[in-house]
Amino acid sequence: MIIRFSRRALPAAVAAALLAGCTGSGGTDTASTASATAPSPATTPTPTATPTPTPTPTGAADPALKAFYGQQLNWAPCADDPATKKVDESAVQCATLKVPLDYAHPAGDAIDVALSRIPSARPDQRVGSLLVNPGGPGGSGVRMVQTGQTDYDGPLHDHFDVVGFDPRGVGRTSPVNCLDDKARDGWLTTDEPGDAHGKTLADACQAKYGKALPFLGTRDTVRDMDVLRGALGDEKLNYLGLSYGTYLGSIYAEEFPDRTGRLVLDGATDRSVPLIQHNIDQQAGFERAFQEFAADCVKQKGCPLGKDPDKAAQKLAGFLDGLKDHPLTATNGRTVTANAAWTGVIDNLYGGEKARADLRAILTLAMEHDKGDYLLTLADDYNKRDEQGHYGVSADAYTAIHCADAAMAPTDAELQAALAELAAKAPLISKHNPLSALFDPDCRTWPFRSAEKPHTVKADGSAPILVVGSTGDPTTPYAWSEKLAAGLAHGVLLTREGDGHTAYGRSACIRTAVHTFLVDGTVPAAGTRCPTD
Repeated sequence: MIIRFSRRALPAAVAAALLAGCTGSGGTDTASTASATAPSPATTPTPTATPTPTPTPTGAADPALKAFYGQQLNWAPCADDPATKKVDESAVQCATLKVPLDYAHPAGDAIDVALSRIPSARPDQRVGSLLVNPGGPGGSGVRMVQTGQTDYDGPLHDHFDVVGFDPRGVGRTSPVNCLDDKARDGWLTTDEPGDAHGKTLADACQAKYGKALPFLGTRDTVRDMDVLRGALGDEKLNYLGLSYGTYLGSIYAEEFPDRTGRLVLDGATDRSVPLIQHNIDQQAGFERAFQEFAADCVKQKGCPLGKDPDKAAQKLAGFLDGLKDHPLTATNGRTVTANAAWTGVIDNLYGGEKARADLRAILTLAMEHDKGDYLLTLADDYNKRDEQGHYGVSADAYTAIHCADAAMAPTDAELQAALAELAAKAPLISKHNPLSALFDPDCRTWPFRSAEKPHTVKADGSAPILVVGSTGDPTTPYAWSEKLAAGLAHGVLLTREGDGHTAYGRSACIRTAVHTFLVDGTVPAAGTRCPTD
C-alpha cells in the first residue's frame, strides 16, 4: 500500500479553504466557547506595524555567498495558466532567486528558485515579507500564493509582501520527475509492489538527477530561505509553514536562530524520531480517523457500512482490501485497485468531519453499485494526476527530499519490532501492505545515505516560535505539535480543538491569534485553546 500520508499539506478541498479566513479578524468569531485566554476580535487590539523602506538586499558574512545574498530580484507579472480559468496568475508577481547547488562549493553550479509574491496592500504599514510553505514535502509555495491570492486579504496582505517559493526539487525549482506518466500510473496504484518497487524509482531518479539528489534536503532549502530573506531586504525571517513546512521552519530556526523573526508552524511533523517511527505514528493517526469515520457513518442515513458501530470499520477495510482480488473498473477503463481505493479514502480523511458526507456518498457508489470512479478521483487528487493523465512532480520530490533528510537501513530485529508496533497501532489501514506503510517513502535503495540524524530541535537563541496543533489532526498528530513546542527553547503552543489537518484554515480564533503574532509579535497566552469554526 503506497500511501503518501505526508506528501502534501492538504487535499484540494481543504487547501481551497486553507486561507479563506484571512479577512481581518475572521468574521464571526467562536472564541467565546474556547479557553478564557483565547483571543477574540472584540478584545484583541488592531495589530500595529512599523513601515519598512524599499527592500535592500542584506548580505551574508561568508564572502563566497555575498553575491547570492546581494542579488536583486526582478519581479514581473506571473505567466497566466489558461487551465486555471477562475484564477489570473498574472495578477501575482514572479521572480527567480539564484542559489548554489552545493553550499560547500558556492562557486560551482547554481540553481534558480521559483518565487511568487503578492505585494503589501498598504505599503505605509508594511512590516516586511512573509514566506509561506504548504507542506509535503513536495508542495509548491509558488502555487500556494498564485491560486490563493485573494485569500490573504486582511492583516497579512495589509502588512506583508506574501512570498511563496518552490523548495528544491519541487514545482519550478529544479523539479524531480523520474517516471513517465504511464509508468507512474502502475507504480502508484499496484497492489503487488514487490521487493524492487522502491529501487525502480531510485534507479530512475539516479539516472536523471544523480548529481542533484544529495542537495535536495531540508537543510539545503533552509539555506535558500536565508538567501531569499537577504535578497528581500529583511533582517529577520517571518514565516508561515504548514505540515512538512513546520520542519522547514524549525530547521531554519536551528540553522539561523539569530535571524528568526515571527515563525508560525502549524501541524507539526515529528522528525526527532527515525522515519519508520514517524510513519507508524502517522498511520496510527489515520487509523483513529478511519475508525471515527466508520463509527459516525453508521449513525447516518444510507451508510453503506450497516448499523453496527463495532463492525463498520472492519467492513470498510474488508471491502477496500478485497479490491486486490476483485478490483473495480472505472468508466474510462482504468482499474480501481485496493491501493488506489485506500489512497482515495485517506485523501478524504485529511478533511475531517466536514468531508465525511462526501466519503459516504463515494463509498455507497463503490460498495453498492460497483462504481469506483470517485474513489479513483480522490486518489488522483492525492497523487496530483490531472484529467489528461499527466502527473505533477510532487510525488518524486516527496521521495527525494525525505531520502535526503533521513537514512533508512533498519536491522532485521528493528524491522520486526516496527511491524509488530504498526500492526498494534494501525491494524486496519496497514494490513494491505505493512512494508509499504513503514517505508513511506522507501529510501532503502536510494543512491546515497543521508547524514541527517533524528534529533530534537532546540534553536537556542531564536525569537519566540508559535507552534499550532489540532487535537484531532489525523496526519500530524497533536502530540507532535506538543513535542515540537516543548523541545524548542522558545516554543509556544497554540491548540485547536477539532479534527482535520492543520488549524489555520479551520478556526477564526486561531487565525486571529496567528495574525496578531505575525503582525505585532504578541504571543498567545500559555494554554490558549481555540474551537473549530
